[in-house]
Amino acid sequence: MLKLGAHMSIAGGVDKAILLGKKLGCEVVQIFTKNSNQWSARPLGEEEIAAFRANRVAFGMPVIAAHGSYLINLCSADSVLYRRSLEAFRHELERCEMLGIPYLIAHPGAHGGAGEKEAIARLTAALEAVFERPAGCSVMVLLEITAGQGSSVGHRFEHLAEIIGRIREPRRLGVCFDTCHAHASGYDMRTEDGYSRTFEEFDRTVGIERIKAFHLNDCKKEVGCRIDRHWHIGRGFLGLEPFRLLMNDPRFDGLPAFLETPKGPDYAEDIRNLRALRRLAGDPVTKRVPRKLRLLPGSRVKAGSLARTASASAPLGAFRAAATSRKDPGALERKRG
Repeated sequence: MLKLGAHMSIAGGVDKAILLGKKLGCEVVQIFTKNSNQWSARPLGEEEIAAFRANRVAFGMPVIAAHGSYLINLCSADSVLYRRSLEAFRHELERCEMLGIPYLIAHPGAHGGAGEKEAIARLTAALEAVFERPAGCSVMVLLEITAGQGSSVGHRFEHLAEIIGRIREPRRLGVCFDTCHAHASGYDMRTEDGYSRTFEEFDRTVGIERIKAFHLNDCKKEVGCRIDRHWHIGRGFLGLEPFRLLMNDPRFDGLPAFLETPKGPDYAEDIRNLRALRRLAGDPVTKRVPRKLRLLPGSRVKAGSLARTASASAPLGAFRAAATSRKDPGALERKRG
């Protein structure tokens, strides 16, 4: 089973993120090591670093991932932005190393009109440069599958394979598989067959062993939309089926999986989404949907899906009845619209 957690705030210090995650029931957490919307970074003090490392041990969180700043674009054709991104990325690796964080998750970047071939060349050159310094850095960079919005690269498995194949030290690179992004970029995982085809293609193209972490997010838009809109588990266009399959896939046992779904100040949404995922673990595929299916508000589960999707979604909130019948199989779709 995947080890579940969510992205946590670092307000008050990076060490506080572990305390917050444990309080919410996280087995793993993802953080920013600095303000993600600023180039500058407050130095990490010795006491803060020591507290972070101590909390990891005390609360049994050996795997914590950092997410890179959204400002960084290692594919940029703008020489000023490219150099600034390179230095900022190197600095993020250094902060991860100081904190003992094994993974830095990064968006590959966007070419801004220069083309994918040029973007991948610039990205691989940047990665080679940052891997040279600091010497002895053990942090692995996880390239995140993107939704393909705008001119971003990384939305095709072939992009990831080419980037990894160009690096002299491929052991320094892995992949973070984002379910929302994969869905938005056109990989249809909504059925068991679609799920199997997606990961078979990933294995042929990149190698399944390259997946070191997951972002578990539903999507507010249809498959292939190329729009990055995260949503709550089971309440978007992915539905619950791909998450049930992931939670029970032995190939991914023990890998960290982080929620990046919308949340309020009390993190109640994270608690409900984590509970929903845990209910899916070990869920047998045996029953069909009855004539009346109880669905979450905003759910995209269709008539004919598995009955477990109704029961497993219970923690996410109040249900609504969506009646359908054999005589009118389109009733559910019309009600949903």
